Amino acid sequence: MLTTKLFLGFGVFVLGSFSFENPFSTDNYIDLNTETAVVSKLQSPGKEIYADFCMQCHGVNGKGDTKTFPPLAGSDWLKNKRNQSITAVKFGQSGEIIVNKIKYNSSMPAMGLSDQEVADVMNYVMTSWGNKQTKIVTEKEVAAIKK
Repeated sequence: MLTTKLFLGFGVFVLGSFSFENPFSTDNYIDLNTETAVVSKLQSPGKEIYADFCMQCHGVNGKGDTKTFPPLAGSDWLKNKRNQSITAVKFGQSGEIIVNKIKYNSSMPAMGLSDQEVADVMNYVMTSWGNKQTKIVTEKEVAAIKK
C-alpha cells in the first residue's frame, strides 16, 4: 500500500512538471522585422523591473507628478542626459534636476539593481509612453558608468 502511494505520488510529481504549453505557438517567437516586435523585446524584462521598483513613484503611465517625482514619459532629461539617467537608476539621484522645464529637488534611492537590470529598465522606459530611443542601453554601457 505504501509503495503504491509513493509510486502514484512520484508519478503525479513527474507529470506535473511537464508543460502543456504549445512550444510552436507564435507567442513564443518574436518577428524581428517589425519595429513593434523590437520594442516589445526591449520592454519585456524591464517592464517587470519598472513595476517592482519604479512604478510607485513615477506611476503606471510614467507621468510622475508635478511636485516630487519627475515624468519619464516624454522626458527631455532622459532623452538629453543619457549618462545621468543611467547613473540615477544605477546609483540613485539627489539634488535639483530640471525635467521638461520643471524643477524637481527630491531624492531617488539606489535600487540595488544589477547592470543588466539597469539596462533592461532603461530600455523599457526609453521605449514606453511615446519615448523613442535610437540606441539601446547595454549591460556593458551601464557597467562603464561609475559613481
